[in-house]
Amino acid sequence: MAAVGGHPAQGGGTGKESAPIEFRDAVEALTGAKLRPEVELSPAPAPRRLAPYTFALTAAVEVDGEELADGRLVLLHDPAGQEAWNGDFRIVTMTRAELEPEMAGDPMLSEVGWAWLLDALQAHGAGHAEAGGTVTRCASQYFGALADRPSSTEIEIRASWTPADGRFERHLAAWADLLCAGAGLPPVPAPQQTAPDAPSLGGVVPMPARRRPRSH
Repeated sequence: MAAVGGHPAQGGGTGKESAPIEFRDAVEALTGAKLRPEVELSPAPAPRRLAPYTFALTAAVEVDGEELADGRLVLLHDPAGQEAWNGDFRIVTMTRAELEPEMAGDPMLSEVGWAWLLDALQAHGAGHAEAGGTVTRCASQYFGALADRPSSTEIEIRASWTPADGRFERHLAAWADLLCAGAGLPPVPAPQQTAPDAPSLGGVVPMPARRRPRSH
């Protein structure tokens, strides 16, 4: 797994060493997690207004040199807790993948995209609460000087949830599986760790993803 750095945001602009031990342990769990080889992680600047302490990274799914999906994960920590979170940690993610154009009209695309996340969290035993988000699909067709570009369909999943178990590496692994599902990669067996009260829509398989380079 690629090395990962973080940018914890403290109110006084102090260094990472001044962060609470709970936050430092969470960051260590994320940076030490082992993911599928197709998922490459990179450091990312962390937003500094969402919580007193934050950490961020980006990920890309690459197969044979082709990027099939990408995303961003942000870990938020407020020692005082936030009522909307129902806890003192929050994970915020964005996942984006390009699908085959014919998938744009699938009426179940949004539900399936959301189920990818819920099933991944359950498969990895990542206990969570207050999950919410949006699934957006966008179909693009090019004209005029750009008419030679193939039509494209993109799905974007924005989600956040409160980790309820302290096993942050499981949440990162679940998010990586979400990326791979959007990329159309076949699933790999996850550890048999089912978290209690973890919702699932069940029976979800990856949709056909694009297999051509993105147009720039």
